[in-house]
Amino acid sequence: MAVSRPSQPGGRRITVGQTVILASLTLLLSWSCPALGKKKLYIGALFPMSGGWPGGQACLPSAQMALDLVNKRRDILPEYQLELIYYDSMCDPGEATKLLYDLLYTEPIKIVLMPGCSSVSTLVAEAARMWNLIVLSYGSSSPALSNRQRFPTFFRTHPSATLHNPTRVQLFQKWKWTKIATIQQTTEVFTSTLDDLETRTKEAGIEISVRQSFLTDPAPAVKNLKRQDARIIVGLFYETEARKVFCEVYKEKLYGKKYVWFLIGWYADNWFKIKDPSINCTMEQMTEAVEGHVTTEIVMLNPETVRGASNLTSQEFLNQLMSKLGGKNPEETGGFQEAPLAYDAVWALALALNKTVGPLKAKGRRLEDFNYNTHDITAEIYRALNTSSFEGVSGHVVFDAQGSRMAWTLIEQLQGGSYKKIGYYDSTKGNLSWYGNDKWIGSGPPADQTMVIEEFRFLSQRLFVSVSVFAGLGILLGIVCLTFNIYNRNVRYIQNSQPYLNNMTAVGCMMSLAAVFPLGLDGHHIHRKQFPVVCQFRLWLLGLGFSVAYGSMFTKIWWVHTVFTKKEEKKDKRKHLEPWKLYATVGVLLIIDVLSLIIWQIVDPLHITVEKFVREAPKGDLDVLIQPLLEHCSSQKMNTWLGVVYGYKGLLLLLGIFLAYETKSISTEKINDHRAVGMAIYNVSVLCMITAPVTMILSSQQDASFAFASLAIVFSVYITLVVLFVPKMRRLITRGEWQSDTQETMKTQGSSTNNNDEEKSRQLERENQELQKIIQEKEERVSELRNQLVERQALRSRRRPSAANQNNSTPLLPIPTNNDPKSLAPPPGYPSSPSDNHTMPPSFSNSSNLYQPDGKINRNNCHTSRLQLLYK
Repeated sequence: MAVSRPSQPGGRRITVGQTVILASLTLLLSWSCPALGKKKLYIGALFPMSGGWPGGQACLPSAQMALDLVNKRRDILPEYQLELIYYDSMCDPGEATKLLYDLLYTEPIKIVLMPGCSSVSTLVAEAARMWNLIVLSYGSSSPALSNRQRFPTFFRTHPSATLHNPTRVQLFQKWKWTKIATIQQTTEVFTSTLDDLETRTKEAGIEISVRQSFLTDPAPAVKNLKRQDARIIVGLFYETEARKVFCEVYKEKLYGKKYVWFLIGWYADNWFKIKDPSINCTMEQMTEAVEGHVTTEIVMLNPETVRGASNLTSQEFLNQLMSKLGGKNPEETGGFQEAPLAYDAVWALALALNKTVGPLKAKGRRLEDFNYNTHDITAEIYRALNTSSFEGVSGHVVFDAQGSRMAWTLIEQLQGGSYKKIGYYDSTKGNLSWYGNDKWIGSGPPADQTMVIEEFRFLSQRLFVSVSVFAGLGILLGIVCLTFNIYNRNVRYIQNSQPYLNNMTAVGCMMSLAAVFPLGLDGHHIHRKQFPVVCQFRLWLLGLGFSVAYGSMFTKIWWVHTVFTKKEEKKDKRKHLEPWKLYATVGVLLIIDVLSLIIWQIVDPLHITVEKFVREAPKGDLDVLIQPLLEHCSSQKMNTWLGVVYGYKGLLLLLGIFLAYETKSISTEKINDHRAVGMAIYNVSVLCMITAPVTMILSSQQDASFAFASLAIVFSVYITLVVLFVPKMRRLITRGEWQSDTQETMKTQGSSTNNNDEEKSRQLERENQELQKIIQEKEERVSELRNQLVERQALRSRRRPSAANQNNSTPLLPIPTNNDPKSLAPPPGYPSSPSDNHTMPPSFSNSSNLYQPDGKINRNNCHTSRLQLLYK
């Protein structure tokens, strides 16, 4: 039975059945015409259809698809209809500024702005807060946009470009790269991305060794990468600039098995095949240059078959998008990869607006009440977007505190001209899903720099063995000489050569030769830990060997010079040479060396140091360099210690040469081999003074340095042993002066006789010197007397004329005659002349005739008493 309701005044009565029919018709009409009676909400959008990133070519159809589905849904904004008002920003901030002005100052009011391209989004998001507008971007990756103080109302479904950096760092660590290079286009998005990458690489212990940038022409930057040996290169630039970069990469041959490029993954799949009038490289050249590069790309399409908020799977979305593009090639359509982000951006906005309807209604407000001064409505939309969480065709959509999308990262590699998926990375969990299908031109991932192989330089083994043989033979010679000297120590001739000092010389020579063996040891023979011990052996053996050998020879020369170059009165007092003084002198020299070596070892001990040389290229096409290394024995103040030691030893050598020269003409039985010692000192000094500076200069050439040092030791030792001991051996062999009891007695007696003769000879020499002095004094006296005689004769000649004048004037007086023979005698020591008493005899011309009554003066006849009688 029908139930009727009271009719309105003046109207027809409507029954209950009619009411139901009308309601059904209304509902049917609403489903068939959903826009009927809905209030419109306007979205202002900027889609770059051209420019550096022409993402609007695919993102705009994708956004329109989402709007159509949202407007048909009864459960999302049933009272509202979303409409899109869009312009082409050309990815140009200048053009976007003019378009933003048109959007804001022309009706109707836009409730949300949706820009794309980071440079444009930066401009829009910074200005939007002045109009209380929420900005939701579908294609902005600049890390600078993750700044809430600068962009307080900004959200984006495209993750920040910094989301690539954790993936890149993970790959660097996986392939064990610690040195990378970067090249970027000078825009804010890439600069801020690179700053974030540098921070993350430092934390991971990875160095960015080369950082290049360019504005329009990448050629200089690419050349610098080549010049600085960049191998692992991260490129940050837009697609159009990427073609310019890789054209230069081909020209510089900065590709192949030695190089790996990391690029952004949102380029079109065939970006390197697109004809570009701005480059002069062919498609084949570009394909060759880009082969093997790796891309990191935010996961923009859900890999799983899940129906999200739009009730579409990712594959169904792609099919609808392809039909909407009208058969366009996706690889040639800009923004095709980012299309799912634009689709989910519209759905995120619709769901957020739908979430604000209830809270606004509770406050007595509605979405259509929005204007550029309504802070509360903007706050509700911000809160709803900030808490968004749903499954979209691009994956799970959720925003972080900075308004950036959180997502996985897809890792792809260009293999054979097409991109292959090689892994995924979840930066929130640090989980790397690796397929293991990465492919390299070489045998594996290239090195991050030219591989440097350290190669130690070792001493030539032939040289070491040859010198060691000579050193060994020298030690045998030293043993023979030492044995000979000890066995014949009681032979008088050997005793007079101070055999104990010669024994010390032989021992020191053998110690010096023993130093040749550790001098030639290096890393080829011993472990690195044992090297400091070898260094100490070298120092002590060579230092003490020199002190003992040269010190004993220097002592001989010193005492010969000290004893036999003194004045006669002092020489007699020291003619008996005491052996203990010789040994004490050697001991003093040895103690000085031991103390200096101990101080050196305690204060600044020797340790191993490694010298690096210029790197060398190996033979063959190998991506390596050889780093030659050479081990040295050194200390922190090596030059100071060497200066002290060389200075002291050098002065000792010079003093030895001087003493050897001064004593070369001295003959003594106490040290009968001092001339041979002097000869040895000459040779040792010359060799040491030449070798010491030469080895310091040639220290970086191990073979030459060892040859000079070791051969100088060998030659000086051989010369010393031969000069000192071979003459003694020859004398004892040729003269038969070998030690025996009878011969020793005879030698002792003969030695006593020789000593007496030597003493007599010295006595006669002293008498001769005394006589020479007396003769010199008497000759001076004769000269004085001759002068007096000449004066007396002159005086007499003046007196005779005066006497004759007096005889003419006065009577002649008798001239007294002096018959005293003494008055007419010549001065003492002068013979009288029978013919003329006033004429100088010829015998005065040679006063030595005065002392030769028998024709000559014999030493035995010349006695002091006779000379005194002669001159009385």
